[in-house]
Amino acid sequence: MSRRSGILEFAVLGLLRESPMHGYELRKRLNTSLGIFRAFSYGTLYPCLKTLVASGWLIEEPSGDPADTTPASSLTGRRAKIVYRLTAEGKEHFEELLSHTGPDAWEDEHFAARFAFFGQTERDVRMRVLEGRRSRLEERLEKMRASLARTRERLDDYTLELQRHGMESVEREVRWLNELIESERSGRDQRRSSPEGSAQQDTSGETGGLPRHRGDTPPDPSDDTTK
Repeated sequence: MSRRSGILEFAVLGLLRESPMHGYELRKRLNTSLGIFRAFSYGTLYPCLKTLVASGWLIEEPSGDPADTTPASSLTGRRAKIVYRLTAEGKEHFEELLSHTGPDAWEDEHFAARFAFFGQTERDVRMRVLEGRRSRLEERLEKMRASLARTRERLDDYTLELQRHGMESVEREVRWLNELIESERSGRDQRRSSPEGSAQQDTSGETGGLPRHRGDTPPDPSDDTTK
């Protein structure tokens, strides 16, 4: 399985954990909610769905709506009338994927997909993914600075500006990650110090309070020019 197809399967399972959908709805959510999947077509999505069905993680059900006239009908025929539902095994598999905190979870596209489902992820796992991502970017930033120092005099003004832009993008994401990590830590500390919170289980839906930005948009790792 390629890394990109693995990311798509992860995202599909995560979206279907929220509610059953048919192919058109899934592709729309992938495109609008998870921008890293803008380029995915039905020709990519449906083989992925069939793989997940064959693995026992999804089941196909008739939509039960004879008046189904979604735009996908003209593009995919009866596929528009098939609803995909997560099985118990699929839910268990997705939860296993959510708990994974290895290096793959820190890479650009995979991190974006993981972050999109942080609301379903345990707090400690979120922390490990965020800290791993920050560490990876700090390593990348150090290499970029060293490379720029070695080649600065050989670069023309435009190439030099592009290098600086790439460094600024990475620096911006590191600052964003620092804010998220601090918010996660603050939320965890507040929970521990609260008499009521200490008696409650730390569930995946509790975000610990995201930082409030002044109209800023979180950086999109898929737009990083330094890949």
